[in-house]
Amino acid sequence: MELTLTTDEQELLLSILERRHRELQKEISHTDHREFKLALRKNEKLLEALLGRLRGATLQETHG
Repeated sequence: MELTLTTDEQELLLSILERRHRELQKEISHTDHREFKLALRKNEKLLEALLGRLRGATLQETHG
């Protein structure tokens, strides 16, 4: 799947994902149920990967 975003859209999406990442980290730290915490950590890893790709794409556009 390919998604083309404007610079403003990229910045907004990055901001939203970064905010969710911070919220997810707090949720993980306050969760005691093992299986739920594992599921949250899996989502956190996926989110971190998305953030890395989006940041990389944003950097390429500003320096490319």
